[in-house]
Amino acid sequence: MIETVAPDNSVTSDTILASGKRTLNEAADAVARISDRLNDGFVRAAQTVLACDGRVVVTGMGKSGLIGRKIAATLASTGTPALFLHPAEALHGDLGMIAAKHDIALALSYSGETDELRAILPALKRRATALIAVTGNRESSLARAADVVVDVSVPKEACPHNLAPTTSTTAMIALGDALAIAVMEARNFSKGDYALLHPAGSLGRRLLLCVGDVMRTGDSLAVIGEAATLADALFAITKAGAGAACVTDDRGKLSGILTDGDVRRFFLQAGDGALKRLVADAMSRGPRVTSPERLAVEALDQFENESVRPGDLPVVSEDGRPVGMLMLKDLVRAGIVLPDGDTM
Repeated sequence: MIETVAPDNSVTSDTILASGKRTLNEAADAVARISDRLNDGFVRAAQTVLACDGRVVVTGMGKSGLIGRKIAATLASTGTPALFLHPAEALHGDLGMIAAKHDIALALSYSGETDELRAILPALKRRATALIAVTGNRESSLARAADVVVDVSVPKEACPHNLAPTTSTTAMIALGDALAIAVMEARNFSKGDYALLHPAGSLGRRLLLCVGDVMRTGDSLAVIGEAATLADALFAITKAGAGAACVTDDRGKLSGILTDGDVRRFFLQAGDGALKRLVADAMSRGPRVTSPERLAVEALDQFENESVRPGDLPVVSEDGRPVGMLMLKDLVRAGIVLPDGDTM
């Protein structure tokens, strides 16, 4: 049984801060050293990933396995199909997850001598089209078996006993990120591509949602002709639960918008009998409009950046017919803009 060691009461805040800064500085220095010595091995690793017509099967044990899961997830989310294979599970059937003649293997082990990883090396060599090793020991069993070796050796661990994987794990995860981003850039992987793989995220919503996905239609859309009375218009607006109505000409094309503000101002001017007057007398002509195909975040710019900010934005088809109405609250509801007005 391991005894719990009582904390040293002589340790001060300054001592703790100094320890934290030393660890971070050593990690930063190790990553900088690896950056300085990146060579053809890194280039070949990226080219091997780019040439793969299957998946990148990432494997590693212990801390390297945890890092491997993160690298596989980063690759997958940036356009490179990838999965994580646990070495111990691989020994009991999960080697079948590797698609022979299509997948490549990316094996992580700082020592390069992890028993479980060594045990699956022959199978990895048989099934994977290529084996990339990320290791701190270029003379290890893993490095000798690999087709491509990327060196992540560090001078020492931040652990005062030079035992706990600390600096080496930071270096390994940084190298994994560097590889994923190099491949991502080589693929010209765009924001739009990223959004397609992250539809539930704020970026996905901003880059995927179109006006047509969030606009008001059907019973929630008030459409009235110019020749209708203001009484008819108020009924249509109220029934739709809207703040405005799209106004159409005799061809059914948008000719203007009638907001509740327009109606109030007209009532003050016209006085008695205003309800019997025509919509054409009170409407605002030539309103700013948008289309259902436009990105919702682009429509947001019309609410925020126009000299006269619209409260309601008519949505029209290619031939100018009203097909919806967009309000700022619709963009809030869709998560394109936060309730306090900030964009996601």
